Amino acid sequence: MTAAVAYAAAPAAAVPCPETPRASTGARPRTGGGLRVRVPLRLVVGAQYRDAALSVYIKIAALAMRPEGCTAKVSVLAEYLGLSKSVVERGLKDLSHPDEVDGLVEVVTTRRTLRGGRGQSAHRVVRKATEAEHFVWVPVRAADALSPRLLRLYALIAYAEARNVPLAVGDLGGMLYHHTGTKAGQHLGDRQAARLIEELGSTGWITVHARQGLQGRHAYETHRHPIHPAAQAPAAAPVIHDGSGAVSAGGSLASREDQRTDRPVKRAGVGGSIRRRRDAGSSARGHSEKRSNSSGAYRGPGLQLSPRVWQVLEPVRPELPGISPYVLRRIGQEIGRQLSAGVGMERLTTRLLTRYSRLTAHGPAAERARRGDVGRWILGAGLPRHGCRLDSCEDGVTWATRERCHLCANIAAAAAEAERLAAEEARAQQPAVAAPPPEPPAPSRPPTTWLPWPPPPPDPGPALPDGDEREQLRAAATPEAVRQALAVHGAPTAIRLYGHALVLPHLTKHHDEGTTAS
Repeated sequence: MTAAVAYAAAPAAAVPCPETPRASTGARPRTGGGLRVRVPLRLVVGAQYRDAALSVYIKIAALAMRPEGCTAKVSVLAEYLGLSKSVVERGLKDLSHPDEVDGLVEVVTTRRTLRGGRGQSAHRVVRKATEAEHFVWVPVRAADALSPRLLRLYALIAYAEARNVPLAVGDLGGMLYHHTGTKAGQHLGDRQAARLIEELGSTGWITVHARQGLQGRHAYETHRHPIHPAAQAPAAAPVIHDGSGAVSAGGSLASREDQRTDRPVKRAGVGGSIRRRRDAGSSARGHSEKRSNSSGAYRGPGLQLSPRVWQVLEPVRPELPGISPYVLRRIGQEIGRQLSAGVGMERLTTRLLTRYSRLTAHGPAAERARRGDVGRWILGAGLPRHGCRLDSCEDGVTWATRERCHLCANIAAAAAEAERLAAEEARAQQPAVAAPPPEPPAPSRPPTTWLPWPPPPPDPGPALPDGDEREQLRAAATPEAVRQALAVHGAPTAIRLYGHALVLPHLTKHHDEGTTAS
């Protein structure tokens, strides 16, 4: 599970984290906290938005609070934010056009023209967020003082602090992206994230408490204004002279020590180095593998996947015990990568369910997959998206509208036209041949035998109710009714009637007999 998905799914008190000392104690702020803006979390963690889009959104939302609304020109917004006009225009383009993931428009722009035809600056307002939508409070002054990338990092840390979620440097790097160059769309590395954190800490907008968070992580504290630390007691700052902990006795913050490290030195002299292995990429952040230099066996904690990953893997849960932990970890990383890129959880589950149903419909093929490695099938065939270059295309169908993808239709039509032209060219290049001799007359036709009228087509199944009736049907559904629908109408019809959440728990047990309608 990626850190972006963990942010959106984290409860208010997800992980017990010790309270860190407030760095603002004894500090002298420049001025008051100032105005804050409620920013949707999707703008902060969404890879489809540039870093400048967050700065532009905060400034427009702050100006829209005035009675006349936000009427500032793009050049004025660029002057407020300290950015170039082209950067502001690119960020405003991301906000004013429908999102390619959810189809939402964050900033609604209304063009204005005077009676004489002379144009005025546009009027802009931000989208009204829903009550269940995740958000983070960001000071307006931060958008004016920080660069777009540092502002995005500040918003990530502020959300983690509000939700009491422990952070690692790798988590922050996994939620920041390259938007230009050859690495566009890729995450930032740990070193780049560490440099950004150090740069943000030097501005005074955050305070980094080294090794004072959960399991030895850094603890971060955000401020509503940049602070200048004043003279304070030594106890207010962490003491780490003899270890990574902030206690008088020093030492490490680890809750358990590896006793196998107390082994005799095998070579004389001092100065031997200790090699630290990097985390192998477990889906649960913070649980790194512990390996011994004397043995290659894994002795760390077991594999842990997030609830969203388990829900995506629900259609193939009977196959999971036979998959190795390494391949299962790779599957979790791939699911987390797609979720962080904006692919919905329902879309991934439906994709895996459809392809696994096709696999199980062919007995020999499914048996060969089980004799081989079903984990490799999930990585190579079950999870990848099939379709054109449009992210909304799913196997030639637009996922949001369930209509045929127009780009795939154009590609298929172009391929058919090219094949027809190639066939005509091949026939034109063939040498002329003599006409074949006339065929002998055909024998007399036998008498016509009339066949009986074919039976009527099978019942297509029950008519699907509309939206309101479907919601009432799902609210009153019982396990017996769901199993009856699976046995009578099959899995696809039962899913359309009751939805994935009610049918999937019974699908593993009844999918063999539920695939054929009565």
